[in-house]
Amino acid sequence: MAVQFAIVSLGCAKNLVDSEVMADRMLAAGFEKTEPESADVLIINTCAFIDPAKQEAIDTIFAAARAREEGAAPAEQKIVVAGCLSQRYAQDLVKLMPEVDCFMGVDEVCRVAEIAEACLAGTAEKVYSTKVSKLMPDFGDTRYRLTSAHTAYVKIAEGCNHACAYCVIPRIRGGHRSRPQANIVREVRALVEQGCREINLIAQDTTYYGMDKWEKKAGKTSGVDSSRGESLATLLREINDIPGDFWVRVLYTHPAHWSRELIDVFATCDKVVKYVDIPLQHIAAHILEEQRRKTDGDYIRNLIRDLRAAVPGIGLRTTFISGLPGETEDDHAELRDFIREFRFERAGVFPYSREEGSLAAKMKNQVHHATRKRRANELSMILAGIADEIGQECVGQTIRVLVDEPGLARGPWDAPDVDGTIHVDPALPVGEFADVEIVDSIAYELFAEGSE
Repeated sequence: MAVQFAIVSLGCAKNLVDSEVMADRMLAAGFEKTEPESADVLIINTCAFIDPAKQEAIDTIFAAARAREEGAAPAEQKIVVAGCLSQRYAQDLVKLMPEVDCFMGVDEVCRVAEIAEACLAGTAEKVYSTKVSKLMPDFGDTRYRLTSAHTAYVKIAEGCNHACAYCVIPRIRGGHRSRPQANIVREVRALVEQGCREINLIAQDTTYYGMDKWEKKAGKTSGVDSSRGESLATLLREINDIPGDFWVRVLYTHPAHWSRELIDVFATCDKVVKYVDIPLQHIAAHILEEQRRKTDGDYIRNLIRDLRAAVPGIGLRTTFISGLPGETEDDHAELRDFIREFRFERAGVFPYSREEGSLAAKMKNQVHHATRKRRANELSMILAGIADEIGQECVGQTIRVLVDEPGLARGPWDAPDVDGTIHVDPALPVGEFADVEIVDSIAYELFAEGSE
């Protein structure tokens, strides 16, 4: 009987892709996939972006150790911790979590089978390199998909070249490294040929794609420019030319790198979903400057106006951070008014999290946690009201949807896991597109004719 493994994937879609790569490597090495409670090797792929994510990872690791101790999992099960928590804190966790058999860095995903075999043989090191590579890991052309057959995430780059004051991702994942465009297009083509209907392009910053390989070094605010080499624009054009009935969605764009060329690509490429994920975080000029966002309020307002003028019907998705260091009541009011004026089709707000190791954590004028929460709650209430209005404006419209499961689908404005859903006729085939008429709504939740 083959040795069995299981993967618990925590955190974002970028982590999920790493989990898919690890699953593929384990299967290729002859391991058999199973559930955590029966696995000989349990891989926990962790997140460490903010405190709640770290706590979820720690709780998951201790729960696995308890299951092994109490007989709910094999007594000899090996626990391997991967991902951002391991990358950031492995040396400390070795002492705090002796229950874990080994910790591996984020660039070790392609060695996971070798590491698992060493654990089983009793020859594993406690920590496998947590030094970030300057190269993009070679994921190859195959992954074991952990998503539904009709939707897939495709990671186009690793790391980030920005130094946003509140964020520690560059310290964990390193600088931006783009995959070769031909490699990405080959993967997307294969997914489409397998029947995938939705391609979600992801990276820490998708708009910086290709810029790290330009002959003349790109700056923190360089716009997407295909005359200088591979870029998000050249990638989207080539994906758009792939035959097949599918759409491609772009997640995690940075406002500083949008250009007229990229806007035109969204306007003219019919397979590119009319949806932009563009985390803005704030609008007050001094907050954006102090948090090293490389944009200002006027730039952001003009960019949004340009996007909506060039791409009618586009859905803009964003996130905001409330209570950043130095945020005054006037700054909060400016953000509140901005949200009301621009009425984002999809949006979320989060209270600032003071992350250890970030520049913002050391800043003076920290906003009290109760104030952060109060301000975030106020903005959330405003966003909920806007969502209700936008939902009602969709009533009577015919929308093309992708059916995720019987009776549930998503439209162009709905990315997997993070946005809304559309209730549809349960008879519609799963994994296929359909045109439906919207008859009612509750915020981001829409109801189509024939839904139950």
